Amino acid sequence: MSVRPAPSESGRVPAPKAAPPFDPELSVALAALGKEAREPVTPDNLEARQERDAASRPRPTAEDLRADGRFDVTEFRVPGPPGGPDVTLVSARPAGLAGPLPLLYYMHGGAMIMGNAWSVLPRILREWVLPLGLAVISVEYRLAPRTRYPGPLEDCYSGLVWAAGHAAELDIDADRVIIGGKSAGGGLAAALALLARDRGGPRALGQLLLCPMLDDRRGTFSSHQMSGLGLWDLTSHETVWKALLGDRYGAADLPPYAAPSRATDLSGLPPAYIEVGSAEMFRDEDVAYANAIWQAGGQAELHVWPGAYHGFDGIAPKAALSRDARDARTRWLQRLLAQSGTGNRPAG
Repeated sequence: MSVRPAPSESGRVPAPKAAPPFDPELSVALAALGKEAREPVTPDNLEARQERDAASRPRPTAEDLRADGRFDVTEFRVPGPPGGPDVTLVSARPAGLAGPLPLLYYMHGGAMIMGNAWSVLPRILREWVLPLGLAVISVEYRLAPRTRYPGPLEDCYSGLVWAAGHAAELDIDADRVIIGGKSAGGGLAAALALLARDRGGPRALGQLLLCPMLDDRRGTFSSHQMSGLGLWDLTSHETVWKALLGDRYGAADLPPYAAPSRATDLSGLPPAYIEVGSAEMFRDEDVAYANAIWQAGGQAELHVWPGAYHGFDGIAPKAALSRDARDARTRWLQRLLAQSGTGNRPAG
C-alpha cells in the first residue's frame, strides 16, 4: 500500500511550492560535502560511482573487527539461492558472552548498487552489539545491475534460512532474530519480512527499517518536493531502480518483494521500527508504509526526524538530531528484546 498526494485535474502529482528546511547542524555538514558526493547517479556514471565507492569505502578485515579481542568474528560461505552462488555472511558477537544470543540480521545500504557487508559493522558493534549483548550477521548480497531482482533478496533470504537452521552452531536464539537495514538495506529488510511470511520461512522478532528504500515509482509528493535538495534525487532514484529491475521497471504487476510499497497486505508482519527524515525523498513512502502496517492491525513505531535528509546521521554523527535518532533506535531494540525474554548483557 502507498499513500500519494491528491492528483491535480491533469492526474499528475501537484508541483511542490516549498520544502521543509534542513536542521541547522545537518545543513552545515551537508554544505561541507564535496560536489562529487552530491552528484546524481546516472546510467552514464553508475559504473564509475561503483568503482569510486569500492575504492573509498573502508572495508575492515575480520581482524580489524575483532578490536583487540572484544568481539568474536567469523566469515561464513553458505548455500545461496537455487542456481546462484554461495552467500557470504559476516558474523560478530561480544567475546566470551554466553548464548544463545539474540541476532540482528542486517542488510547494508548503498542504493542496491554499492556498499558491502563489512563496512557497516564497526558502528553496529559499537552502538548495539556490545551494549545490548547481541550477535550480528551482515549479509554480502549481490549488487545491481550485475545482479537484478530477485537475486539480492534471494541472497538475503538464503542467509536467513541458513542462520536460523544453524542457530545452535552460531549460539543464537532463532526465536529472537531482528532483521534490519538502512536505505536499500531497509528496503531489503522489509521485503525479507514479506517473503519469509509468505514462504513460511523464519519469523523475525522485529524489523528495523532505517530510511528504507521502498517504492520504485515517482508518485509521492516528497519524491518531487525534495529532489535535488539533499543527497538523493529523482535521477538517482530512477537510475538505481532500473539497475535493479531491468525490463521490469515500472511494471504494473511488479511483486511487493521487489518494492515493498507495492504490497497490498501488510498483515502478519513482525513489529517494525521505521524512521525517515522530514526533508528527504523517502519521507512519504516510509510514512505510508507505517500507516499501512497500522491499517493491517500490525505494530509500527514511526519516527520522522525534523529537518533530516537521507543518511543524515552518517554525514553528521555528532549532531543533536543524529544522537536522538541513535538513542531512539536503541531504546526500541531494548524494549523489543525485553518483551521477548531476558536480554543478554555483557558483565559490567
